[in-house]
Amino acid sequence: MKSALKGERINICVLGRMNVGKSTIINKLFEQGVSIVSDQPGTTTDPVQKRYEMIPIGPVTIYDTAGYDDETKLGKERIKSTLKVISKSDLAIIVLDQKGLLDVDLSYIKKLEKLKIGYIIVCNKLDLGKANKKTTEFICQKQNLICFSNKEKNGNILKSEIIEHFKNQKIDNNFIVKDLIKSNDVVVLVMPQDSAAPKGRIILPQMQVIREILDQKAIGVCCTDTELKKTLSKLSNPPKLVITDSQALDRVMKIVPMEVNLTTFSTLFARYKGDIKALLDGIKAFRKIKKTDKILIVEACSHHNTDQDIGSVLIPRMLKKYLGYEPLIATTSGDGFPNDIDKYKLVIHCGGCMITRTEMTRRIKEYQNRSMYVTNYGLIISEMNGQLDRMLRVLKGKLS
Repeated sequence: MKSALKGERINICVLGRMNVGKSTIINKLFEQGVSIVSDQPGTTTDPVQKRYEMIPIGPVTIYDTAGYDDETKLGKERIKSTLKVISKSDLAIIVLDQKGLLDVDLSYIKKLEKLKIGYIIVCNKLDLGKANKKTTEFICQKQNLICFSNKEKNGNILKSEIIEHFKNQKIDNNFIVKDLIKSNDVVVLVMPQDSAAPKGRIILPQMQVIREILDQKAIGVCCTDTELKKTLSKLSNPPKLVITDSQALDRVMKIVPMEVNLTTFSTLFARYKGDIKALLDGIKAFRKIKKTDKILIVEACSHHNTDQDIGSVLIPRMLKKYLGYEPLIATTSGDGFPNDIDKYKLVIHCGGCMITRTEMTRRIKEYQNRSMYVTNYGLIISEMNGQLDRMLRVLKGKLS
């Protein structure tokens, strides 16, 4: 459970005003002292995460957040962190106390509804007083009311509600490569080991693809781009599919015969993690880009950049060469977005291997709501190499 991939977990955030008992609710849910509890308001500062195996829905991450009614200067910064957690959440638990439903609670419920995030409302501390009429009437219109008192020792009722919520969600058979290959098919993975590759291990997208190949009882062959020609010559038959790292595409496409399906890890992740149709619309917008249009390159995770970094070095260099001029480019990484994000015409996003599909699709939707276009690393590199149609060939019939 602890080794479950971060980008494959269900994220649940616990929200509420200061001192309503959010941390207490989490402890009841886990039936152990996971979060620090105190009568002192503001005990929880930055969001605290706890990993948990919730049978039968699988691995989840629970986020304990700071009170969203903290109006201090520091509190406003904490609320920004809470909003970041909300943006990546699949479900929210809103905790109220005996004061019931206040305006600030309603404002956060509206935020969740706008983002289409499901939520469960918990009334806590009911041994200290009954929930007011406004609260019960509101919840009756929305969903069942879950009530706790400080005397109760477990969170089985809440746990059942969480399980029921996800049991009712439509679960897609969402694969990276598994539905594109059959048992005994040979798949060649081209994995350059340059200065940007992590020492002693392979990167997450490559690891996930290898696992799906094994699950499908297919045969995976790994090599670097410099050994690709020799690798193909040693196979008795052409491979079913070749998958390459995007930054080696220009070299790989010269080696792999046209009749062999070729694509990139990032192209596969465009389908697996997000809305590939929206990302392809971003390619159409790129074809009409102007000198005055600003481009934002986004990494979902923070890492140490090298002189071979794909987002901050290689793609800007390729854009300049392809467009024939120095484009207006900014780069960002991590959870947040620049405050002036609306000034950008096009977003070029990483494959999103370290974030959930929920968060990736929500990011894409946010760009669209701001009349911005978005694509990803692999798709735009394929476009600049004149190979996008070839990269998408293996997905024929899978994009509807």
